[in-house]
Amino acid sequence: MEATAISHRYEQARFCALPRAMAYDGTEDFAAWQAAARTRLAELLCLPTAHGEATLSLEYTKDCDGYTEHRFTVETEPGYLVPCHLLLPQGASGAVPLTLCLSGHGSGMHVALGRAKDEADERSLSEWPHRAMAPRALREGRAALVIEARGFGEASITGRVPSCTETAKIALLAGRTLLGERVFDAMRILDAVLSYFPTLDSEGIVCTGNSGGGTVTYYLACLDERIAVAAPSCSICNFEFSLAAMPHCLCNHVPGIRRYFELSDLGGLIAPRALVIAAGRTDTDFPAEGTERTFEAIRALYAYAGAPRACTLVFGEGGHYNYADLLWAEIHRMGY
Repeated sequence: MEATAISHRYEQARFCALPRAMAYDGTEDFAAWQAAARTRLAELLCLPTAHGEATLSLEYTKDCDGYTEHRFTVETEPGYLVPCHLLLPQGASGAVPLTLCLSGHGSGMHVALGRAKDEADERSLSEWPHRAMAPRALREGRAALVIEARGFGEASITGRVPSCTETAKIALLAGRTLLGERVFDAMRILDAVLSYFPTLDSEGIVCTGNSGGGTVTYYLACLDERIAVAAPSCSICNFEFSLAAMPHCLCNHVPGIRRYFELSDLGGLIAPRALVIAAGRTDTDFPAEGTERTFEAIRALYAYAGAPRACTLVFGEGGHYNYADLLWAEIHRMGY
């Protein structure tokens, strides 16, 4: 056997043998465990420190076909401005429900808006139309909030091609994580948006995303209880079967996390709020068998929280894809 294969088998075996020191064991008060685990997760993500209120600066407002678009930036930490778009359905009465649309690896948030900047975007939206999460949220009668994740699009080093590996390396050198920065940005942007746009309903917030966007969706919902429904696609699979089993982008990784948690353990931080997971039967990045085993562990934690029906897993028959139809059907079934 080649030395590289032996080394990988050793690394995987060592990884899987780690004890998960903060996994819920069923003996302590569940709410107390959630509080302690949430604090530890925030520490592992190395969340930046908030300095005062997040500042929202409106760039433009324009009326479109059936909705009003607001383009703005939010200064989530001193000197860092996050470009955002909020699409508000026209003619809505009362508080408008909000969907937070988080992009995964790609050319930027304009894809989530359903807007192609070049032929590659046109092909992407043609082959995978469900990547246009914001227009879908509008069709569901909801406002759509789209933000540019660090390392993608306007926030990438290149301004176009994802630079998350380099951005993640810089974060690690500074004692931070790119995943933590993305979660922090989303939390701060929600603070600013809910304050600036009083027509938005702070209850019943849905957060969704595919792949890397689904990863941020999951971690954000673990830490921010304003997320009523977390709906990640093609991203929820224990480290044992995904990140530690095959190549994945550095932006998914949190140093030391497996000493305390597997990904499924973190699902207990979302309970009893709604969790809708979509996966692809032929997804090679987040394999179906691993996803099923991950979900069974999450469902056991939801049972401890007294909400076994508040989490669900749905499979599409394809690969690494944003299964919006499946997600929204389950979101509606749960009353949102």
